[in-house]
Amino acid sequence: MASTNDRSTASASQDRTVRPGGRTARNTEAVLEATLTELGTRGYAGLTVERIATRSGVHKSTIYRRWGGVDGLLSTALARSGTGSWRPPQTGALHTDLLALLHRVTENFTSEREGPVATAAIAAAFESARAASALHDFFVDQHGRSAVVVEAAIARGEVPAGTDGREVVRSAVAPIYYRLFVSREPVTDADVELAARVATEASIAGLFCPVD
Repeated sequence: MASTNDRSTASASQDRTVRPGGRTARNTEAVLEATLTELGTRGYAGLTVERIATRSGVHKSTIYRRWGGVDGLLSTALARSGTGSWRPPQTGALHTDLLALLHRVTENFTSEREGPVATAAIAAAFESARAASALHDFFVDQHGRSAVVVEAAIARGEVPAGTDGREVVRSAVAPIYYRLFVSREPVTDADVELAARVATEASIAGLFCPVD
């Protein structure tokens, strides 16, 4: 278990997410990457500033000064994970858009690198309020980006106007997340197909439109 000092709350400086150029940027990347690697390898309980410092090559005093401890590091690393340029594939039909999205989710969360980190991050959210907040923001961002496939389906007249794209995405990914992180079952192609089809048919039926 990490020390109390590791978990300490720091000043506002630990909340910085802007990455300046040069050496500071390189150190930031190294530290946040090391944080996620250590999280995936050891879990939240085994996450310490000392191990992150060793892995990243950045002195622990620098890490404490900037991020304050493990929770500051983890929340910043998770927040950074949601700031990329990723957009969902668009195939021209909602069913195949959702199918492609769910295959991508499954592949990412079962890959040798991403899978352990994703599982550990979800577990950390039950132990750290800051990790939970960062994970929530990450999923809000990802669902928002993914909702463009529903917006495109509305524009094509495939689903009713007013369909809530975020809720369509939540409904589609929920069975996948359940298998990955709750029941710990394999996710098969048939599981992905069923989840995409159910969400598509519910959308066409207007079940994701606001109720007057």
